Amino acid sequence: MSTNERLRRRSEYTRVYERGTRLRTRFMTCFALANDLGNPRLGIAASAKIGNAVTRNKAKRRARDLFKAFKPLKSLDIVLIPRREMVAARWSDLEADYRTALQRLDKATKAS
Repeated sequence: MSTNERLRRRSEYTRVYERGTRLRTRFMTCFALANDLGNPRLGIAASAKIGNAVTRNKAKRRARDLFKAFKPLKSLDIVLIPRREMVAARWSDLEADYRTALQRLDKATKAS
């Protein structure tokens, strides 16, 4: 994942949290906000509630892999907050959950 596909500053995360659309799914909570950059960007917020550093890093790796495999067609800023269940979930379940979330976020950001 290249640098221009990541949310890097706290202000970017805050903007998505405050102005974006929130969607809770089985394995994650997603916030999305349209951007004017022409490409989608991802930010991951894995807190200590998930577990130790190894568990958090695994959740972040899985989130990045989902983003790479299923990039949104629209230019969105997405903040993904993994849940504890994400680490132990089967990949096929994660794929289905993420794809459903993207479809719902796409509809929600069009309406806004």
